[in-house]
Amino acid sequence: MSKKTVKDLDIKDKKVIARVDFNVPLDNGVITDDTRIKAAIPTIKYILDGGAKLILCAHLGRPGGKVDTKYSLKPCATRLSELLNMKVTLADDVVGPSAQKLCSEVAVGEIVMLENVRYMPGEKKNDEALSKQFAALADVYVNDAFGAAHRAHSSTVGIAAHLPSGMGFLMEKELRIIGAALADPKRPFIAILGGAKVKDKIGVIKNLLDKVDMLLIGGGMSYTFQVALGGQVGDSLLDKDNIEFAGEMIELARSKSIKLLLPVDNEAGQEFSNDTLRATFHSRNIPDGWEGLDIGPDTQKIFCGELEHAKTVIWNGPMGVSEFPNFAAGTYAVAETLANIDAVTIIGGGDSAAAVEKLGFADKMTHISTGGGASLELLEGKVLPGIAALSDK
Repeated sequence: MSKKTVKDLDIKDKKVIARVDFNVPLDNGVITDDTRIKAAIPTIKYILDGGAKLILCAHLGRPGGKVDTKYSLKPCATRLSELLNMKVTLADDVVGPSAQKLCSEVAVGEIVMLENVRYMPGEKKNDEALSKQFAALADVYVNDAFGAAHRAHSSTVGIAAHLPSGMGFLMEKELRIIGAALADPKRPFIAILGGAKVKDKIGVIKNLLDKVDMLLIGGGMSYTFQVALGGQVGDSLLDKDNIEFAGEMIELARSKSIKLLLPVDNEAGQEFSNDTLRATFHSRNIPDGWEGLDIGPDTQKIFCGELEHAKTVIWNGPMGVSEFPNFAAGTYAVAETLANIDAVTIIGGGDSAAAVEKLGFADKMTHISTGGGASLELLEGKVLPGIAALSDK
């Protein structure tokens, strides 16, 4: 059943409450990356151009259900007003007297922003009373917060039960691009999985083994697979609870004739720091006292050589500790290859998105997801609660 989008909703002269994802990184109150704010602008402009009154709601960080000025949306309101070149009025509270007054007075073409929805203890519990308070502020609900679509909270799910609802353009784009890649990919279809823990990717691995032609596994999770094959990984990250699972996935890939490629060499350090002593070891023979922190040069050649033939690539999780310049070479090599191939390239949010942005390859990718957790759940084949809650077409 397909869901309504903002284009299917009657918004003229209506108050539209739009859930956006403004969970941006801050450094002493200064936004260091405004990608998520910029990503919401097409939906915001469409609503304003459609003759509506706009109320924005979002979360920032983890204030724990209480007011904490460190997590105020003030920097986001300021940045949005700069980007739109218009006033964005921030309420002093979420659904209290300030929010109610501003929302009752908002005029066509104006924007009111509620304070951080996670100031409310009921938000993360999807509290029915809070959902009704959100709904009472407006006539129509639009969810454009893909990064929070996997959360069943009051502002992402509960509110939709009380208002006509639809998804914004960003949400629609995320679903369309990732959905198409999984449902009908151009082949060869290669998935690259990295990051720290196997347990975070169990569902993803299972789902992708039904869809891909090849799976490349790097990053911290690769060491668990090496141990499943009888390897020694020294002091490298190891998910002991999932060694058996890793072995089963290697067998499953073999039975389906899917190539599952693991590193053949790793860059290792004697401690977890950029400036530690470095050495390259065979991936199944990392000595005690050494910790694998990146894929090695031979692995980079093998992985990138395979990726050069791909027509669809989904990448989730860096190849090593990419925030350390001395252990970013593997992640850089993969990013550079994806930037230069003729393929649909999808970066699944989170650390891999941050790495691609930082390394300067963002504009060369087909799509960089704005939601790490949400894109992972899509890759698992799950239905996201924030989408399921919206009105059917």
